Amino acid sequence: MAEALALAEAAAAAGEVPVGAVVVRDGLVIGRGHNRPIGSADPTAHAEIVALREASAAVGNYRLLDCTLFVTLEPCAMCVGAILHARLARVVFGASDPKTGACGSAVALASEAKLNHQTAFEGGVRADQCGAMLKAFFAARRGG
Repeated sequence: MAEALALAEAAAAAGEVPVGAVVVRDGLVIGRGHNRPIGSADPTAHAEIVALREASAAVGNYRLLDCTLFVTLEPCAMCVGAILHARLARVVFGASDPKTGACGSAVALASEAKLNHQTAFEGGVRADQCGAMLKAFFAARRGG
């Protein structure tokens, strides 16, 4: 999660919402990403998607079996969909997202039993630190 937090700081420095993500396989980081939708003019350039793309390129397959994604914010519905399609084994996230979180905060897409793949989701890891970074970013944008 420490590396995901560093990537979130890089996103904030670039004027993006501070979210960072890493994909780990066999103890090695194979994909990194931070939010880039503004700078790339791409609504799909969430940290998780960027990290999944890099990891998939690294292993030469869009299936990321036996991989864990660490991300500083609860994934949204788009990202949960990509996570499930990639067949990740596990996702560990920091802060909950009551507005768009798809792992139980806003909706519970991550635990939908009808879906053909089940990924384990664990939230609250370093949540205070992840949440504080987001709060500071939005406070600064509001001017205070």
